[in-house]
Amino acid sequence: MIRRSPNIWDNPATYEIENRGVDPDGLIATAMAARADLTGTVVDIGCGTGFHLPGFAATAARVVGVEPHPPLVAIARRRVRRYPNVEVVYGSAADVPLPDASADVAHARWAYFFGPGSEPGLAELDRVMRPGGTAFVIDNDPTRSTFGGWFRRGFAEVDPVAVERFWDSHGWERERLLIRWEFGYRQDFEAVVRIELPTAVAEEVLVEYPDATGTDYAINLWWRRF
Repeated sequence: MIRRSPNIWDNPATYEIENRGVDPDGLIATAMAARADLTGTVVDIGCGTGFHLPGFAATAARVVGVEPHPPLVAIARRRVRRYPNVEVVYGSAADVPLPDASADVAHARWAYFFGPGSEPGLAELDRVMRPGGTAFVIDNDPTRSTFGGWFRRGFAEVDPVAVERFWDSHGWERERLLIRWEFGYRQDFEAVVRIELPTAVAEEVLVEYPDATGTDYAINLWWRRF
């Protein structure tokens, strides 16, 4: 199963701006490093343009980016062509082209794993993770923060109780993080809001926050040791 990601598939340049403005304090990376050894084989599932691959390459012996959208695969490969320990492969969360028990860490950030319906991807994690390895899934927490309120308005169909119940039932734990979205220019903030929220909600938000260049942003860091 491949879930289309219109924000990055249709707007990779704007998504690049978003990536640069997400979590400038590095709270996500710090939380991951506290729970996993990032020196082995790291697999970034749904790696997109490969934004996070160089960061993983700084400590990992091997980094594999997995991406189902061919144009993004091409961009990611160009990004990491000078990194001998990084490769980017075509694949999906439900079909990771790696051998059994070959990954020490898996990372999926706003990609595929949105709770109910992602069972095929979880089964694939069961296959590719080494015993003692750790998988991380990063997603929005719509119950908190300014951005969480915007998300609830735009995606009312997302039931955070059902999502939490799903991860609990599959043996995952959660750390709640309050990060920042911060952009240097108002026009960058506007562009990112417009690819992340439905049009009507995005325009409402931009009117309500006429001077904003960023906001507080709550996320869930779901994790499981195998």
